Amino acid sequence: MDFTNKTIALGVTGGIAAYKACEIVSTLKRLGADVHVVMTRNATEFVVPLTLETLSGNRVIIDMFDRNFEHNVRHISLANRADAFLIAPATANFIAKYTHGIADDFLSTTLLAYKKGPVIIAPAMNSNMLEHDATQSNIGVLKSRGVHLINSSVGMLACGVKGAGRLAKPSDIVATLYDIVFKNKDYAGKTVLVTAGATKTYLDPVRFITNHSSGKMGVAIADAATARGAKVILVCGKGMSIKPINKSVDIFEVDTTQEMCDVVLDNVAKCNYIIKAAAPADYVADVATQKIKGDKLSLSLKKGVDIATSVSKIKGSAKLIIFAAETNDLIKNAKIKLKAKNADMVVANDVTEDGAGFNVDTNIATIITASKTVTLDKMTKEKLADVMLDAAKEL
Repeated sequence: MDFTNKTIALGVTGGIAAYKACEIVSTLKRLGADVHVVMTRNATEFVVPLTLETLSGNRVIIDMFDRNFEHNVRHISLANRADAFLIAPATANFIAKYTHGIADDFLSTTLLAYKKGPVIIAPAMNSNMLEHDATQSNIGVLKSRGVHLINSSVGMLACGVKGAGRLAKPSDIVATLYDIVFKNKDYAGKTVLVTAGATKTYLDPVRFITNHSSGKMGVAIADAATARGAKVILVCGKGMSIKPINKSVDIFEVDTTQEMCDVVLDNVAKCNYIIKAAAPADYVADVATQKIKGDKLSLSLKKGVDIATSVSKIKGSAKLIIFAAETNDLIKNAKIKLKAKNADMVVANDVTEDGAGFNVDTNIATIITASKTVTLDKMTKEKLADVMLDAAKEL
């Protein structure tokens, strides 16, 4: 996901879940958004405005009559430039006010003046309040007006009762917001298989060889493809801490390269695109049945299964996209790999460059096909994921 050049207005109302707005702001900022937070007075009882100012990099707006502001009318100014208006958490009181057009503070006046983009509301309240006829009626009215609702989840509430009304997870809120803001569903009806992370070469029951791959690039691709309407299958290294935001992704965790290959081959027939973003272990060893002991250890390794080559033999009309993580002769080696693996596109990067390679949030890539070579500037892996998907559509 990439919110670069998008301005998001976030309204925070006075519920115990207001503290989760911190994670929402932090995530949106990391994804490139310009976030402007508007708080109700009650919300400031739960979260100190300075916290949200620090996270957003913008002044938090609270007071209708604050004299320390720019000349233009602030609530109109924000309403005119925000690409989306998110209320999280939204209390029963605020939902009622918005439904009936009450504008008695900065947040409600700004929201009533907002016409540029979508309005998204994430309710959070006691389950009895949520289920009350008045609240349900208000939510129904807002939905009929085109307001997007992010359903609350069931869980333990602040009152000590388990039930509906718990604010949706911040990651789910951001994912839903992305889907609403970016309505380009150009991958609808397509199935995309992505590999991510590292696999292991076992030496004995307790030792193995692996690499630094975090899986960030593969997960970014999975999230981007899902947001663009694709059915996504993610085959990743077991224990990878990073997971897709969208819960609709089918995830298969594997330990070894052979296991990854088996899962990929089992799913190739149903896929339109196979994107190999994982860093599988290339070599295998004769695994000792007992823990190896001694002052020295000599290893004999041999080349293991090649997933890309295996896929290329059965992929049919599906497009195979691979990565080439190199340390020298980037373009030359990537083109050799493109041909040798019978791939349709290779994304090459020099892992020795600052801001590229394993376990970082950015990448510096060159996209190579049989007909062209496009060198890209440094960008976030989320942005690169969308650039890759754009290029893949042209194959």
